Amino acid sequence: MLDNQLDIIVRHRYQTTITKAKMNEHKHNEHNHREINHPETTDHNFGFLLNDTARQLRTNYDRRMRDLGLTRSQWWVLTHLYFNEGLSQTKLSDILEIERATLGRLLDRLEAKGWIERRTVEADRRVKLVFLAGAVDPLMQAMRSLAANLRTEALANLSEDEQERFISTLIKIKNKLSTMVENSNANTKDAQDG
Repeated sequence: MLDNQLDIIVRHRYQTTITKAKMNEHKHNEHNHREINHPETTDHNFGFLLNDTARQLRTNYDRRMRDLGLTRSQWWVLTHLYFNEGLSQTKLSDILEIERATLGRLLDRLEAKGWIERRTVEADRRVKLVFLAGAVDPLMQAMRSLAANLRTEALANLSEDEQERFISTLIKIKNKLSTMVENSNANTKDAQDG
């Protein structure tokens, strides 16, 4: 009986996956006639361009942060906390896409420097929220200034209007991709529950 139920679930998931793939292929084909006909190269692949641009931005920022004595992992954590103070260690590890144990060791080092503090949650003593400490304020000001200078240099060849459209387009793409992930997660949960 259990084997039959598993077979039905597997067949249903397979059929659902095939149907979705066919629908996506149809949508893709409909949109192809509107696209500029370029052979797929790294110069015309937006995913590659976006990733490579982000890599180059990180590399340039790394060089500037090295002068402040910061590693990439340190400035990455501090920057996320600057914009999202009070995250749990678990949420922060998810955002940064690093293992909790690795993040824990990194946070230990940042805490030893007096740059962050971890606070336990009254309702659940196992949960630790991470905050920037006052001692890191001068460093954060220097980091934010260097980041602003880098952004200005990187966007120097774009007019203000082009910069606004660029940011707006990135936000639209990010929101669409986030929605796709949320839908995928919901479908996975539904399949597991059903």
